[in-house]
Amino acid sequence: MNIAIFSPSQNPYSETFIQAHKNELKGRVFYYYGRGSQIKLEGYARLMPIWRYKYLMIYAKIFRKPSRFLWQEQLLYSLKLNNINTILVEYGTHAYHLKELLEKSRLPVVVHFHGYDASVRSVIKSCNYYKDVFEYAKRIIVVSRVMERALLSLGCPKDKLIYNVYGPQKIFETITPQFSKKQFVAIGRFTNKKAPYYTILAFKEVIKIHPDAQLLMAGDGLLLNTCKNLVQHYQLSEQVKFLGVITPEMYSDLLKESLAFVQHSITAEDGDMEGTPLSVLEASTAGLPVIATNHAGILDVIVNNETGLLCDEHDVIGMTENMLQLLNNLELAKQLGIAGKTRIKTHFSLERHINNLNAVLDPETI
Repeated sequence: MNIAIFSPSQNPYSETFIQAHKNELKGRVFYYYGRGSQIKLEGYARLMPIWRYKYLMIYAKIFRKPSRFLWQEQLLYSLKLNNINTILVEYGTHAYHLKELLEKSRLPVVVHFHGYDASVRSVIKSCNYYKDVFEYAKRIIVVSRVMERALLSLGCPKDKLIYNVYGPQKIFETITPQFSKKQFVAIGRFTNKKAPYYTILAFKEVIKIHPDAQLLMAGDGLLLNTCKNLVQHYQLSEQVKFLGVITPEMYSDLLKESLAFVQHSITAEDGDMEGTPLSVLEASTAGLPVIATNHAGILDVIVNNETGLLCDEHDVIGMTENMLQLLNNLELAKQLGIAGKTRIKTHFSLERHINNLNAVLDPETI
């Protein structure tokens, strides 16, 4: 099976699920990244021979073809040359952008929604509520039950919907937490839906009781400078550290020594929501308890008082209390972590995720 994966950008650090699809799917994967005339095929200098491209340029000029003609023809040539059997498009927005090309290819198409593409109101409207995508796609993949309900409400046919939560990278399965530090770890983009400022505000109250506790925050994003200013304003610079973008290996080391993973996800003003945060899955599969909110796919993978501690969105006091609960009860932290590791391995492994995706992409069953 030859699979073409289309993604709007090449390997953003936060999109490890796309890396997993590239590396783990059965068959040969051809990775096309970018938008419009900037789309490239990873590992290849060109989509078609230069002589053929020049001929098409002349043809397009003579017959006054639209600007999209050239890049679409190049991609159609590349898909045919590489004997592509099926296409996986990452993000509903990208599937909408590629609509005309995908229809011309006459290949079976699977569209994978991830988060903002199924929740931001203006984005959904700009994609005509995905009416065309729902029509031409053979299957639509969602990563949370909340997302599933959202797409059904937009008119996605139920028989096309596939629920398939991400799986964490296998490196996290090998971790055995030591719970050696009074340390909380948060990793993710500094965006409105992750509300990192709420995590800081909750932790600010924690150190009034446990002044030696630490909060380590990794990632980048629009709200990073705001969060740094908040930490400086409350004089928390000794207790809250910003690590920037870190590797899975660095994250693994943090999980080994920390007490819990924390993330205060909320529904942003524009409707933006998480899918199922991969960092939550990674922390839980490592055996660390998760302190988070009753938000989107978090509810699918974390069981309150069993594998983690959840509070409502915007409930800063509730998150503070959950942090304190684990600081005051190390045995509870270990108990939640063990239960989480078992639950993720049983129900949300990477192997399960990839096997389900392989089955969905099989042109004989699609």
